[in-house]
Amino acid sequence: MDNKSVIKLSSNETPLGTSNKALEAIKNSASNPARYPDGSAQQLREAIAKFHNLNIENIICGNGSDEILSIFANCFAGPGDEIVYSQHGFLVYPIAAKAAGATPIVAAEKNYKADVREILKVCSNKTKICFIANPNNPTGTYLTRQELIILRKELPQNCLLVIDSAYAEYVEREDYTNGIDLVTKYNNVACTRTFSKIYGLAALRIGWAYASQEVIGLLNRIRLPFNINTIAQHAAVAALQDREFIANAVRHNNKWKPFLENELKKIQIEIVPGVGNFVLAKFKNIEHANACYAYLENNNIFVRKLAEYGLPDFLRITVGLEKENVFICKIINEFIKKY
Repeated sequence: MDNKSVIKLSSNETPLGTSNKALEAIKNSASNPARYPDGSAQQLREAIAKFHNLNIENIICGNGSDEILSIFANCFAGPGDEIVYSQHGFLVYPIAAKAAGATPIVAAEKNYKADVREILKVCSNKTKICFIANPNNPTGTYLTRQELIILRKELPQNCLLVIDSAYAEYVEREDYTNGIDLVTKYNNVACTRTFSKIYGLAALRIGWAYASQEVIGLLNRIRLPFNINTIAQHAAVAALQDREFIANAVRHNNKWKPFLENELKKIQIEIVPGVGNFVLAKFKNIEHANACYAYLENNNIFVRKLAEYGLPDFLRITVGLEKENVFICKIINEFIKKY
């Protein structure tokens, strides 16, 4: 790598680009833009149902999982209601809560991980939704299947537990669940997924949710028509069919995420243990983190500052291509020697 190359490791996108099958579908889908897309996303929902062995009637698709999270908030909460999320949880949760007129409630974390007891402590009869990112962005930590079951059992019964599993495809832990089995087990659990990460379709904005038919029916009442464009729908169907691409992405992440973590540990940068396709790096203090960010930026490397997440002394680094991972470690090493 040279200092003129721009390295973007700030948004947790896959470094491997997009499946050739999906790219071909994109080309073939652009021939008739005068027609509205399929408002029910029938073909895409069928493909998702087949891939995950689900009932198509339990699936809703959206303009990224962000839209679906907002639909949940607008459908199940409003003025006088509360939506609970963990201390360093995804920033869309409080945004969605406020947009719906509800009050966002923050539950303290322990060791940068959502804590079941702390979540339950802040719940009340006003709590209508509990959002849990699993694994969480930006910390990378996750709740085990058993912890989620305990949470569901002890949450108020009229509170919907929404498990946001945007990074599920990267997780290979025996005690982890992407939430699908819990939706099958409980009527008041839903899970969301996305095509923006491992599938390499972030620019097209495609997400989906799995929940009981009753919940999906309510969501569809307020979902805007034609919310996913035709190109996005066809690309997502094709992306699901390219299992080799997904497997390669997992192998790449399993190799290079530990590489980044180990190289940073060698130069005394603390790493929060986690899963996903990114690394959470802790610096000496806020000034040190900001100085490293500026040093990286001067070398055309862009990572994510996390002050808005309450983590001002951290930087989040997405796993990149081999040469990008090697280069960023070299530049951070240079920074540490100078500062």
